[in-house]
Amino acid sequence: MPERDAISVNLGDGYLLIAAGVRRQKDGALAADVMLQNGHILFASPAVLNTPEGPQAWAEQATAEDRPTADRLAEALREFILPDALAALQEETRKPTQADDLVRIALDTADLTADVAAEAELFHDPHGEPYASIVVGDHRETWPIHSRGFRQWLARRFFEQRGKAPSSQALADATNVLAGQARFDGPEFPVFTRVAVLDGAIYLDLANEHWQAVEVTGTGWRVVDAPPVKFRRTRAMLPLPIPAPGTLDDLRRFINVRCEDDWRLILGWLLGAFRPQGPYPVLVVHGEQGSAKSTLARLLRALLDPNEAPIRAAPGDERDLAIAATNGWCLAYDNISHIPDWLSDAYCRVATGGGFATRTLYENDEETIFNSQRPVILNGIEEIATRGDLLDRSLIVYLPTIREAQRRTERELWADFERVRPGVLGALLTVVAAALQHEATTTLARKPRMADFAQWVTAAAPALGWEREAFLDAYVANRREANDLTLDASPVSQIVRDWAATLDEPWEGTASDLLKLLDGRADEKTQKLKVWPNNARSLSNTLRRLAPNLRAAGIDVGFDIRKHGGKRLIRVERSAG
Repeated sequence: MPERDAISVNLGDGYLLIAAGVRRQKDGALAADVMLQNGHILFASPAVLNTPEGPQAWAEQATAEDRPTADRLAEALREFILPDALAALQEETRKPTQADDLVRIALDTADLTADVAAEAELFHDPHGEPYASIVVGDHRETWPIHSRGFRQWLARRFFEQRGKAPSSQALADATNVLAGQARFDGPEFPVFTRVAVLDGAIYLDLANEHWQAVEVTGTGWRVVDAPPVKFRRTRAMLPLPIPAPGTLDDLRRFINVRCEDDWRLILGWLLGAFRPQGPYPVLVVHGEQGSAKSTLARLLRALLDPNEAPIRAAPGDERDLAIAATNGWCLAYDNISHIPDWLSDAYCRVATGGGFATRTLYENDEETIFNSQRPVILNGIEEIATRGDLLDRSLIVYLPTIREAQRRTERELWADFERVRPGVLGALLTVVAAALQHEATTTLARKPRMADFAQWVTAAAPALGWEREAFLDAYVANRREANDLTLDASPVSQIVRDWAATLDEPWEGTASDLLKLLDGRADEKTQKLKVWPNNARSLSNTLRRLAPNLRAAGIDVGFDIRKHGGKRLIRVERSAG
């Protein structure tokens, strides 16, 4: 122990009693390294100070002829050394730890000067997750408190003030305290990924190093250095360019479509993806090899939500899909050959809203809830979306094969695209501003599924130079094709349509009765198919899924009709449409 921390007692006649290294032992005893000296060290040994026998035991070892007596030494230890040792230990325990200093830095206590009073703002989102908005250079950044970004900022500030690095344990302890402060004492703010809305304005996070965003209102758009909303960043997010005035004709020449309606559908999907609230249609892209399906997905995401992995393989489970939806604004899945039922349902929930719940990692009884609506792109050679509920939420586009003479190298294509990307983004934002301006006064002659999306794109029609009903006509026609695809994909619907065409009056009966009737009309090969219902309950579930599609084809299927006798009946009849 340094000399200034030592405790000394003058016993007279040149004798000094000196104690250093005051400490609390595991058994609770207060100990110190004590020496007796008179010009030179006469005796030195650890001593226990706060027990009746400790001072006496040390004193008896230290005493000798011509030295102070054992009783005198023990009394000095009890009356002078022990009180000062207790005071020194209490003073030591009152010294702030590194974790204390880190917390004070973040909370802007007396350790910070007045000119950095707002350097760290602690808050939580509506789900209770703790965040911090921190000043970095000339801008403000938002990070989860347990993120690497916030810990690095806190460690840097500690080094600036203390001249040394904090320990990993101190950082962990401090962030736990700050997370509690943010969750229980901080204000609540929503936190957005890439796209946000506030007071009727849309904000697009450019994800650049200056944390700039684009503000879009009904009168236009502008780049803002300090957006009034809080954006979070994820590791894979890439920046968007600073938008510039431009034209969508520059985008049109990169899109390989067979007709003008398909161009309208793709552009409509892209404009819809700039809406902060869903629902969003799923863009399903089909085409042979060499039709630029993957390139289309990359182009669209590069204008909306660029990412280090812009297109990915299909998720392995719902948790993978939910994490992707949390960490990005747009989801694009490439080269899909089959969509299992569970994944088809999951895509529907992501597109139109629905929660995922999964056990929190390293916790036994905590759930992590993912509840996000996101624009989704799926592409594959085969017709991958076959279930009615997913098709009902989809825009289906078929790309023609690109002739060899028309092909370009990847390097040429992307270099050309990067030159026009700022202008294309600016043109898109101008159309989004027009949609904001006219959405409230736009009405639809027909209200298809996802009417909000259709209304949004229709509101943008004047800015696109389209006829008012141009997009709606293309959308309704696409919905009709999707409905036909659903019915064609189901052997049950094919048999039901053929049978219903023969009905002159409504048919009523139980699900078992209907299954027997359909079995009688299906050949043996059809009945052996995996999707053919093998019991009444399975048939009832299949028909409930197909009911909207059958209704669009002129066949009404009603359920749970009760007659005398209490049986639940199914009613099938031909309708006008």
